[in-house]
Amino acid sequence: MSSTATKNAEHDRRPSGHIPRKRFGQHFLGDPFWVRRIVEAIGPRSGELLVEIGPGLGALTEPLLAAVDRLHVVEIDRDIVARLESSHPRERLIVHAGDALAFDFGSVGSDLRLVGNLPYNISTPLLFHIAAQVAHVRDAHFMLQKEVVDRMVAAPGGSEYGRLSVMLQYRFAMDKLFDVPPGAFRPPPKVDSSVVRMIPYGRLPHAARDERLLSEVVTRAFTQRRKTLRNALSTYLTATELEGLGIDPGARPETLDVAAWVRAADCVAARAPTPPSAG
Repeated sequence: MSSTATKNAEHDRRPSGHIPRKRFGQHFLGDPFWVRRIVEAIGPRSGELLVEIGPGLGALTEPLLAAVDRLHVVEIDRDIVARLESSHPRERLIVHAGDALAFDFGSVGSDLRLVGNLPYNISTPLLFHIAAQVAHVRDAHFMLQKEVVDRMVAAPGGSEYGRLSVMLQYRFAMDKLFDVPPGAFRPPPKVDSSVVRMIPYGRLPHAARDERLLSEVVTRAFTQRRKTLRNALSTYLTATELEGLGIDPGARPETLDVAAWVRAADCVAARAPTPPSAG
């Protein structure tokens, strides 16, 4: 390793001796002010079932563990797993070693409260993975790249509004709580971060007949977001059908709210052939 690389590694090294790994997108929260503010936003209470994704060096883990009877954590880094298991009683800190993208949150229980400083490099697929298991979740408090949070909570009509906005807003009520500066982390990321609160709807405001088809239609449209809906959705709906749904065929995908996307997908689902009945 060159002398410059050695100095950089030492600069990024935490007092624990752990060097953040780029392949895991590790940026460890360390500023006590921001730790306290995030934990206050979560408001953990004894008896609740909390799961922390990516505990890292434990900045959030320690205050969360102090507030609840036991805490589940999901961690992919084997060195951090070993550190956590050796420094906490296993009946209080339950460590699930592995990739959060493949983790079955339902295996922990139900009415889960999810928390975490999510790795920037997997944040979007991880959010969709969690959304697919929403039946087990009471709420989630995540810190992500500010740009991602802005897309999550974006209103229709702007460039930030897209597939992520529609599919998460379909299932969650979301609030951006506050921004966190790069200096709160080691090593400092090159972007700002934000904390978001996600609460699953007890009853979906706009329930789709076929959620898989809704996702398919939304994805198709936003991969061609510069096209009008007449062209972006031509394999699904005619201009006349769009007009019948109260949707302007000349509009672009980012102008439609969740309710309009559900109407469009439901129209496609209604045309799907009905499987023959058994017998």
